Amino acid sequence: MAEDGSRSKLKLGIIEDEKPVRLTVELPAAVHRDLIAYGQALAQETSQSAPEPVKLIAPILARFMATDRAFMRVRKRLAARSGSS
Repeated sequence: MAEDGSRSKLKLGIIEDEKPVRLTVELPAAVHRDLIAYGQALAQETSQSAPEPVKLIAPILARFMATDRAFMRVRKRLAARSGSS
């Protein structure tokens, strides 16, 4: 909950189960702890069990990229360039 007692809306919702691509990454311990805490908050908000931290990484990255306006502009420019080849 937010400090004023109101509920805040997390940026992620229910985690979709898709066929994964395997990557190996090393995370700082603080980021791992934050992923655990985020999973617990998400569980409270969605009334589901807390997802494993590894299940949060892809949706968080996807959400970040989808809301990064500069990235979207570059992505559109690259798509237009490759489409005109």
